[in-house]
Amino acid sequence: MTPWVMLSPFIGAIAMLLTPSTQKDWIRRIAVGAASVSLAVAVWMFLNYDRSAGGYQFITEVPWIPALGVSFQAGVDGISVILTLLHAVCAFAGVLVSYSIKERVKEYFIFYLLLIAGVFGVFTSLDVFFFYFFYEMAVIPMFPLIGIWGSKDIKDYATMKLTLYLTAGAVLALIGLLALYFLTDLHTFNLIKLEEVLSHKPLPAEVQYWLFPFLLIGFGVIAPMWPFHSWSPIGHAAAPAPVSMLHAGVLMKLGSYAILRLGFGLLPQGAYAWMPLVAALCMMNILYGGLVALAQKDSKFMVGYSSSSHMGYVLLGIASMTPAAMNGAVLLMFAHGVMTALAFALIGHIYDQTHSRTLSDWGGLAQKIPFVSACFVIAAMASSGVPGFGNFVAEFLVMIGAWEPYPWHAVGAILGVVITATYMLGAIRTGFFGPLNPKWENLRDARTPFERLPYLFLIIVLLALGCWPGPFIDTIQTGTQTLLNRVGAAQTIAKAHKESTES
Repeated sequence: MTPWVMLSPFIGAIAMLLTPSTQKDWIRRIAVGAASVSLAVAVWMFLNYDRSAGGYQFITEVPWIPALGVSFQAGVDGISVILTLLHAVCAFAGVLVSYSIKERVKEYFIFYLLLIAGVFGVFTSLDVFFFYFFYEMAVIPMFPLIGIWGSKDIKDYATMKLTLYLTAGAVLALIGLLALYFLTDLHTFNLIKLEEVLSHKPLPAEVQYWLFPFLLIGFGVIAPMWPFHSWSPIGHAAAPAPVSMLHAGVLMKLGSYAILRLGFGLLPQGAYAWMPLVAALCMMNILYGGLVALAQKDSKFMVGYSSSSHMGYVLLGIASMTPAAMNGAVLLMFAHGVMTALAFALIGHIYDQTHSRTLSDWGGLAQKIPFVSACFVIAAMASSGVPGFGNFVAEFLVMIGAWEPYPWHAVGAILGVVITATYMLGAIRTGFFGPLNPKWENLRDARTPFERLPYLFLIIVLLALGCWPGPFIDTIQTGTQTLLNRVGAAQTIAKAHKESTES
């Protein structure tokens, strides 16, 4: 079943190539059908994942270049099955929101489906070569999607900055992966085999210390980890709403996932050595990102900087290297992805009619668009960590898990929650309540069931996660515990080696 979650968008893109550009309705139906199949497969994998066994499941392997040790190998563990489900949820909602796209519909949906397929490829790849291939494939469609369909005033600058930052990060990551390939002397890109061999015979600690930063910085750019974050908010602001949904909801999670899967999985001693630095940097994400979001007048920039701030909690959870914190980090990837996809979808609905993202220009919108306004209030409450939503559970786990190794960082994270609530409540007050701006007398709410479907779908997922997080946490724990065991074993080996050398 695993390849179908990725092949469905590919097949949809190919079908669109054979469909005339004038058949816009059929093109949209193909996109919805492709996203629906991926969602169904992702839900099936989540429900049928054996939590008692853990490890990689639903594995498919097809040899590709045996001489180089490259094969198309797909499968999921407790971490990637959750993130695959996240992407399927956001992609399905994003395709529905994409019905608002009116220009060059065929080209838009082809690029959009390729973006969806690339992200699925990253989350399900168990071969390092294809992991990197799909990582690049997920990034490339962002350039035309923003450059052609983005906001005219900033799209040129945004696309260029995004391309330069992500390309530089990808090059650093590639150097690290190639070095890893040659230094292991196994002549394989098979991730399962690499993990198995390196768990018994890890690379020398000195090698891991200098090799891990290539993966940390290379993938940390897309995380986005401070100070390599500045491409992200401008990218959010310039992108059309459905692209922002995937950008903030899923694409930003690729970096954290790569650090977990490749960094912790293959270089555990290097990860252990560099995590204190990550813990320090992520506080800049949380506090600096939150304070900058507090100063924003543009709704998209506000949510963009808010996303950078929330990703700081994810990095803090990873850096803490405790079971609760790491489980919370992965759970927050899911919760934040759904919440921010909802926020950008709602902003897109308002922008399509007002052609303004400025909160002070809106004013009193709840009088004209009560349904969209209510949905935005729900998104703001979820972002602020109100109990009942998945964000509360995830952030609470991160703070609890981070308290023992980094108590002052945990205090800073709590302050970040206060900052988040401040700018979110301010946005609700300024944009949706108070006197109505006379310019918006003819504003149209989301009235039909189809128009309301993507918003209600995302809200239901958020509430389900917040009220019933147990199955998600149990699934995540099967993956995070394996990584923590690998770090612990690496430390034991390093300590024994040090004692042997000293004696």
